[in-house]
Amino acid sequence: MYYPIILQEVQEGLSLYLPEPGSVKTVYEQLLDKDPKVTFPFWAKIWTSAIALADFLRTEPEWVRGKRVLELGAGIGLPSFSVAKQAAEMIISDHAPEAVALIAQNIQYLELANAQARLIDWNHFPSDIVTDVVLLSDVNYAPEQFEALLTLIRKLLEQGTVILLATPQRITASPFAEALQAFIKRSFLQTVPAKEQGMDIRILILHS
Repeated sequence: MYYPIILQEVQEGLSLYLPEPGSVKTVYEQLLDKDPKVTFPFWAKIWTSAIALADFLRTEPEWVRGKRVLELGAGIGLPSFSVAKQAAEMIISDHAPEAVALIAQNIQYLELANAQARLIDWNHFPSDIVTDVVLLSDVNYAPEQFEALLTLIRKLLEQGTVILLATPQRITASPFAEALQAFIKRSFLQTVPAKEQGMDIRILILHS
């Protein structure tokens, strides 16, 4: 783990190991000096969409209770960790090896026998995964990734999977949501308190 970590309470009653915020930029710049191909660790913080989805799941845990749940592009994995004990099986995944290593550490820390950390790139989705529910938070930020992600989402929906997607009100994300319009069964805004004002996150519940 390149980035120093600290144990921090992220929700009432839930603490996780997180990269120490003040060191992320400095360590990244040091790594970049050694290897220009190093990518910035966007996974290394808890984004507002993840907070919104976690809050929603704690309010309506029936979406994951007793289910096989997969979180894709999880980063820290807050939505999963907030309700992991209620799921039958939980796979918390990311495409960044360091993110997966930290997820595994938090699974061990929380003693979650029903959860596993996996390295998954949605461009090459594993054929062995069978899931009832997929969690996605703020994954639709890069338009060049939309086609691959939409293809996977449609495939999962056709298999009967329920998808819970949390996304900021971002102009570039609009075409992504519009492409899924036929599958949106519920759509609402979840407000996440912030220092100066609340931030609205759109929660979409998709199924075929």
